[in-house]
Amino acid sequence: MFGRRRRERELADARADAQRWHERLGGQVINLPPGDEPATKQALVDAGERYNAAGSQLEQATTVAQFLGARETALEGLAYVRAARTAMQLDPGPPLPMLAGQREAGEIRQDRDVEVQGHNYRASANGDASTPYYYPGGRVSGRPVPAGWYSEPWWRTALTAGAWGIGSVLVFDALLSPAFGDYGYGQGYDAGFAAGNEQGYDQGYDQGQQADGQGDQGNYDQGGGYDGGGYDGGGFDGGGGFDGGGDFGF
Repeated sequence: MFGRRRRERELADARADAQRWHERLGGQVINLPPGDEPATKQALVDAGERYNAAGSQLEQATTVAQFLGARETALEGLAYVRAARTAMQLDPGPPLPMLAGQREAGEIRQDRDVEVQGHNYRASANGDASTPYYYPGGRVSGRPVPAGWYSEPWWRTALTAGAWGIGSVLVFDALLSPAFGDYGYGQGYDAGFAAGNEQGYDQGYDQGQQADGQGDQGNYDQGGGYDGGGYDGGGFDGGGGFDGGGDFGF
Protein backbone atom coordinates (compact mmCIF):
# COMPACT_ATOMS: atom_id res chain seq x y z
CA MET A 1 0.00 0.00 0.00
CA PHE A 2 2.77 2.42 0.95
CA GLY A 3 4.67 1.68 -2.24
CA ARG A 4 1.61 2.31 -4.39
CA ARG A 5 0.90 5.65 -2.70
CA ARG A 6 4.50 6.70 -3.18
CA ARG A 7 4.34 5.87 -6.89
CA GLU A 8 1.08 7.79 -7.22
CA ARG A 9 2.64 10.79 -5.48
CA GLU A 10 5.72 10.65 -7.70
CA LEU A 11 3.51 10.47 -10.80
CA ALA A 12 1.40 13.42 -9.64
CA ASP A 13 4.52 15.47 -8.85
CA ALA A 14 6.06 14.69 -12.26
CA ARG A 15 2.81 15.65 -14.01
CA ALA A 16 2.50 18.92 -12.11
CA ASP A 17 6.11 19.87 -12.77
CA ALA A 18 5.84 19.18 -16.50
CA GLN A 19 2.56 21.11 -16.71
CA ARG A 20 4.11 24.06 -14.88
CA TRP A 21 6.96 24.41 -17.37
CA HIS A 22 4.60 23.84 -20.30
CA GLU A 23 2.29 26.62 -19.13
CA ARG A 24 5.23 28.97 -18.59
CA LEU A 25 6.42 28.26 -22.12
CA GLY A 26 2.94 28.91 -23.51
CA GLY A 27 2.77 32.30 -21.83
CA GLN A 28 6.13 33.31 -23.30
CA VAL A 29 5.26 32.12 -26.80
CA ILE A 30 1.94 33.95 -26.79
CA ASN A 31 3.05 37.21 -25.21
CA LEU A 32 6.52 37.79 -26.63
CA PRO A 33 6.44 39.69 -29.95
CA PRO A 34 8.76 38.08 -32.52
CA GLY A 35 10.35 41.33 -33.66
CA ASP A 36 11.78 41.88 -37.11
CA GLU A 37 15.06 39.97 -36.95
CA PRO A 38 15.25 36.51 -38.60
CA ALA A 39 17.06 35.04 -35.58
CA THR A 40 14.40 36.02 -33.04
CA LYS A 41 11.56 34.99 -35.35
CA GLN A 42 13.10 31.58 -35.92
CA ALA A 43 13.85 31.05 -32.23
CA LEU A 44 10.22 31.75 -31.34
CA VAL A 45 9.01 29.46 -34.12
CA ASP A 46 11.16 26.70 -32.63
CA ALA A 47 9.85 27.54 -29.15
CA GLY A 48 6.28 27.23 -30.44
CA GLU A 49 7.08 23.83 -31.94
CA ARG A 50 8.40 22.66 -28.57
CA TYR A 51 5.26 23.97 -26.87
CA ASN A 52 3.06 21.91 -29.17
CA ALA A 53 5.28 18.85 -28.81
CA ALA A 54 5.32 19.09 -25.01
CA GLY A 55 1.53 19.45 -24.99
CA SER A 56 1.17 16.29 -27.05
CA GLN A 57 3.56 14.45 -24.73
CA LEU A 58 1.57 15.57 -21.69
CA GLU A 59 -1.67 14.31 -23.17
CA GLN A 60 -0.20 10.87 -23.77
CA ALA A 61 2.00 10.55 -20.67
CA THR A 62 1.13 7.83 -18.15
CA THR A 63 4.52 7.29 -16.44
CA VAL A 64 7.03 9.42 -14.55
CA ALA A 65 9.57 8.98 -17.37
CA GLN A 66 7.08 10.25 -19.95
CA PHE A 67 6.23 13.31 -17.87
CA LEU A 68 9.96 13.97 -17.48
CA GLY A 69 10.24 13.83 -21.26
CA ALA A 70 7.48 16.43 -21.61
CA ARG A 71 9.24 18.59 -19.02
CA GLU A 72 12.49 18.37 -20.99
CA THR A 73 10.72 19.42 -24.19
CA ALA A 74 9.12 22.41 -22.46
CA LEU A 75 12.46 23.44 -20.97
CA GLU A 76 14.04 23.25 -24.40
CA GLY A 77 11.32 25.56 -25.69
CA LEU A 78 12.05 28.00 -22.89
CA ALA A 79 15.75 27.90 -23.84
CA TYR A 80 14.74 29.10 -27.31
CA VAL A 81 12.69 31.87 -25.69
CA ARG A 82 15.68 32.95 -23.57
CA ALA A 83 17.82 33.06 -26.70
CA ALA A 84 15.22 35.19 -28.49
CA ARG A 85 14.90 37.58 -25.56
CA THR A 86 18.68 37.93 -25.34
CA ALA A 87 18.88 38.62 -29.07
CA MET A 88 16.22 41.33 -28.64
CA GLN A 89 18.25 42.81 -25.74
CA LEU A 90 15.51 41.97 -23.24
CA ASP A 91 15.94 40.47 -19.81
CA PRO A 92 16.15 36.70 -20.48
CA GLY A 93 14.57 35.92 -17.12
CA PRO A 94 15.76 33.55 -14.40
CA PRO A 95 18.12 30.68 -15.31
CA LEU A 96 16.54 27.41 -16.39
CA PRO A 97 17.32 23.91 -15.15
CA MET A 98 20.03 22.42 -17.33
CA LEU A 99 18.88 20.17 -20.16
CA ALA A 100 20.18 16.62 -20.48
CA GLY A 101 23.60 16.65 -22.14
CA GLN A 102 23.81 20.43 -22.12
CA ARG A 103 26.75 20.65 -19.73
CA GLU A 104 29.06 18.37 -21.71
CA ALA A 105 28.07 19.96 -25.02
CA GLY A 106 29.20 23.40 -23.89
CA GLU A 107 28.42 26.51 -25.88
CA ILE A 108 29.78 28.52 -28.79
CA ARG A 109 31.88 31.41 -27.49
CA GLN A 110 33.70 32.54 -30.61
CA ASP A 111 32.50 32.92 -34.18
CA ARG A 112 33.37 30.09 -36.53
CA ASP A 113 33.10 30.16 -40.33
CA VAL A 114 34.01 27.12 -42.46
CA GLU A 115 33.54 25.89 -45.99
CA VAL A 116 32.43 22.31 -46.66
CA GLN A 117 32.26 21.15 -50.26
CA GLY A 118 31.91 24.74 -51.48
CA HIS A 119 29.18 25.68 -49.01
CA ASN A 120 29.71 28.05 -46.07
CA TYR A 121 28.57 27.26 -42.53
CA ARG A 122 28.75 29.60 -39.57
CA ALA A 123 28.45 29.27 -35.81
CA SER A 124 28.26 32.17 -33.39
CA ALA A 125 27.46 33.08 -29.82
CA ASN A 126 25.07 35.71 -31.17
CA GLY A 127 22.11 35.43 -33.50
CA ASP A 128 21.73 37.61 -36.58
CA ALA A 129 20.67 37.32 -40.21
CA SER A 130 23.68 35.11 -40.99
CA THR A 131 23.12 32.79 -38.00
CA PRO A 132 19.35 32.65 -37.44
CA TYR A 133 19.09 29.09 -36.09
CA TYR A 134 19.57 28.56 -32.37
CA TYR A 135 20.31 25.27 -30.65
CA PRO A 136 20.24 25.10 -26.83
CA GLY A 137 22.99 22.49 -26.63
CA GLY A 138 22.96 18.76 -25.98
CA ARG A 139 23.78 15.37 -27.41
CA VAL A 140 22.34 14.58 -30.83
CA SER A 141 22.61 10.87 -31.69
CA GLY A 142 25.69 10.52 -29.53
CA ARG A 143 27.46 13.72 -30.57
CA PRO A 144 27.63 16.92 -28.47
CA VAL A 145 26.30 19.96 -30.32
CA PRO A 146 27.16 23.16 -28.41
CA ALA A 147 24.57 25.78 -27.59
CA GLY A 148 24.74 28.67 -30.00
CA TRP A 149 23.49 30.20 -33.22
CA TYR A 150 24.10 28.55 -36.58
CA SER A 151 23.68 29.48 -40.22
CA GLU A 152 21.65 26.31 -40.89
CA PRO A 153 19.96 23.67 -38.72
CA TRP A 154 22.24 20.91 -40.01
CA TRP A 155 21.69 18.76 -36.87
CA ARG A 156 17.93 18.38 -37.33
CA THR A 157 18.02 15.34 -39.58
CA ALA A 158 19.93 13.44 -36.89
CA LEU A 159 17.27 14.46 -34.35
CA THR A 160 14.51 13.19 -36.64
CA ALA A 161 16.16 10.07 -38.02
CA GLY A 162 18.12 9.11 -34.92
CA ALA A 163 21.40 8.87 -36.83
CA TRP A 164 23.82 11.24 -38.54
CA GLY A 165 23.95 11.41 -42.31
CA ILE A 166 27.30 11.70 -44.02
CA GLY A 167 26.70 15.34 -45.01
CA SER A 168 25.97 16.38 -41.41
CA VAL A 169 29.02 14.49 -40.18
CA LEU A 170 31.22 16.51 -42.52
CA VAL A 171 29.72 19.77 -41.30
CA PHE A 172 29.99 18.69 -37.66
CA ASP A 173 33.65 17.77 -38.01
CA ALA A 174 34.59 20.94 -39.87
CA LEU A 175 32.59 23.32 -37.69
CA LEU A 176 32.99 21.79 -34.25
CA SER A 177 35.78 19.23 -34.15
CA PRO A 178 38.46 20.03 -31.53
CA ALA A 179 41.01 19.09 -34.18
CA PHE A 180 40.38 22.50 -35.71
CA GLY A 181 41.47 24.30 -32.54
CA ASP A 182 39.91 25.65 -29.39
CA TYR A 183 36.93 27.71 -30.45
CA GLY A 184 35.49 28.18 -26.97
CA TYR A 185 32.88 25.44 -26.80
CA GLY A 186 32.97 25.35 -23.01
CA GLN A 187 34.23 22.78 -20.58
CA GLY A 188 33.37 19.17 -21.28
CA TYR A 189 33.04 19.49 -25.04
CA ASP A 190 36.24 17.65 -25.92
CA ALA A 191 35.32 14.68 -23.75
CA GLY A 192 31.81 14.60 -25.15
CA PHE A 193 33.11 14.79 -28.69
CA ALA A 194 35.50 11.90 -28.16
CA ALA A 195 32.81 9.76 -26.56
CA GLY A 196 30.25 10.30 -29.30
CA ASN A 197 32.43 10.65 -32.38
CA GLU A 198 32.79 7.00 -33.29
CA GLN A 199 29.22 6.11 -32.40
CA GLY A 200 27.71 9.01 -34.34
CA TYR A 201 29.83 8.42 -37.41
CA ASP A 202 29.11 4.70 -37.50
CA GLN A 203 25.38 5.32 -37.27
CA GLY A 204 25.37 7.83 -40.09
CA TYR A 205 27.70 5.78 -42.27
CA ASP A 206 25.72 2.56 -41.85
CA GLN A 207 22.51 4.39 -42.69
CA GLY A 208 24.11 5.87 -45.76
CA GLN A 209 25.35 2.49 -46.97
CA GLN A 210 21.89 0.99 -46.60
CA ALA A 211 20.34 3.87 -48.52
CA ASP A 212 22.86 3.71 -51.35
CA GLY A 213 22.44 0.27 -52.89
CA GLN A 214 24.74 1.20 -55.75
CA GLY A 215 27.67 1.93 -53.45
CA ASP A 216 27.96 5.53 -54.61
CA GLN A 217 29.47 6.98 -51.46
CA GLY A 218 29.91 10.38 -53.07
CA ASN A 219 26.19 10.92 -53.45
CA TYR A 220 25.12 12.70 -50.27
CA ASP A 221 21.45 12.69 -51.15
CA GLN A 222 21.54 8.88 -51.09
CA GLY A 223 24.16 8.42 -48.40
CA GLY A 224 22.84 10.90 -45.87
CA GLY A 225 19.20 10.05 -46.19
CA TYR A 226 18.23 13.72 -46.18
CA ASP A 227 15.48 13.39 -48.74
CA GLY A 228 13.71 10.99 -46.43
CA GLY A 229 14.26 13.19 -43.41
CA GLY A 230 11.21 15.30 -44.07
CA TYR A 231 12.95 18.62 -44.66
CA ASP A 232 12.03 18.99 -48.30
CA GLY A 233 8.54 19.96 -47.23
CA GLY A 234 9.52 21.42 -43.90
CA GLY A 235 9.99 25.02 -44.90
CA PHE A 236 13.74 24.94 -45.50
CA ASP A 237 13.62 25.43 -49.25
CA GLY A 238 14.75 29.02 -48.91
CA GLY A 239 16.52 28.60 -45.59
CA GLY A 240 19.91 27.25 -46.48
CA GLY A 241 20.15 24.34 -48.86
CA PHE A 242 17.90 21.65 -47.38
CA ASP A 243 15.67 21.40 -50.45
CA GLY A 244 16.31 18.80 -53.09
CA GLY A 245 17.25 15.96 -50.73
CA GLY A 246 19.26 17.89 -48.15
CA ASP A 247 22.55 17.99 -49.98
CA PHE A 248 23.35 21.35 -48.31
CA GLY A 249 23.94 22.91 -51.72
CA PHE A 250 27.12 20.89 -52.37
